[in-house]
Amino acid sequence: MKTLSFFAFLLLLLIVSCQDPGTNTEAEANPSETEEISDPRAKVPGDTLRHQGETNLKNVKQLTFGGDNAEAYFSFDSKDLVFQATNPAWGIECDQIFTMAADGTTDANMVSTGKGRTTCSYFMPGDSTLLYASTHLGDEKCPEVPARFGDKYVWPIYSDFDVFVADRQGQILTQLTTEDGYDAEATVSPDGQKIVFTSTRSGDLELWTMDIDGSNVQQVTDGLGYDGGAFFSPDSKKLVFRASRPQTEEDINTYKELLSNDVVQPTAMEIYTCNVDGSDLQQVTNLGGANWAPYYHPGGEHIIFCSNHHTAGKGRPVFNLFSIKEDGTELKQLTYDTAFDSFPMFSPDGKKFVFASNRNNGGGRDTNVFIADWVE
Repeated sequence: MKTLSFFAFLLLLLIVSCQDPGTNTEAEANPSETEEISDPRAKVPGDTLRHQGETNLKNVKQLTFGGDNAEAYFSFDSKDLVFQATNPAWGIECDQIFTMAADGTTDANMVSTGKGRTTCSYFMPGDSTLLYASTHLGDEKCPEVPARFGDKYVWPIYSDFDVFVADRQGQILTQLTTEDGYDAEATVSPDGQKIVFTSTRSGDLELWTMDIDGSNVQQVTDGLGYDGGAFFSPDSKKLVFRASRPQTEEDINTYKELLSNDVVQPTAMEIYTCNVDGSDLQQVTNLGGANWAPYYHPGGEHIIFCSNHHTAGKGRPVFNLFSIKEDGTELKQLTYDTAFDSFPMFSPDGKKFVFASNRNNGGGRDTNVFIADWVE
């Protein structure tokens, strides 16, 4: 799944070195730009939630305060956000789904059942309903989160996850997936016609699509490894996603063993694109480390994604947002928080940019949702 235990992910990467990125960072690729900024991590007067190097952002605003809040995605009309949160102060012990106004003028409202664990919510066309994955049919309690598998940090792939459609009052209207195994990570195409999701129904973690009503289910990817976190391009013709691709016999055997125990190791992932039918599969990044949470820029030629490749071998790993062209060129660092920035999304009108970050949390572990104006 996309967000499970990313704090443990950060902790793991404090002691695990990543592969040499082999690709220039922004400071190397765009010296003329970075020379004008003495310290990209310095705060901006009057826009104090923004760092000086974050020149594509303006008027950064914090929308949540406390707990683990992530995967905030816009409604089709750009007015609202749906996101997942764990917050013991709210009595929420594992991720549940909430909505709120994108301008922060309304309180968060829970729209999941409060049973089981939920993830990966998204608005449906018309914005009166939304979809998300939940484990509640298997067990109404929060499922156990495995901290490690032997000496490996892992993400659980709960076989009880299925995808549901609910109204904004929290009533489940439809169950879209009924196959055995993991079905989650669903997002909707901008034209409102298709849903993409990740499933283990073929025996591996692959991308699948279905029509907006759950019919016409089609397999998209078939390469061994974890394909997930997919989003559509602005024209709804392509997909961008993260993938692990084990190559050596040892890595392949390890991946298969972990998957047979409903877990995956998320420390080596790259960004890929393909057509919605799976054709023209292309690897976009070759940076090493964990490259994930990709989302298309509204122009359709660039991809925003989260990565820790730039801190490989440099002590404490940091997750920041980067942009890259579809052909793998024009890599640029976008955010400069010293711990964690991820889960980027543009509003459908292209004016706003939402992301999750550990900034402004007093040095604690809280992850919150932030929104900003996007500046080209």
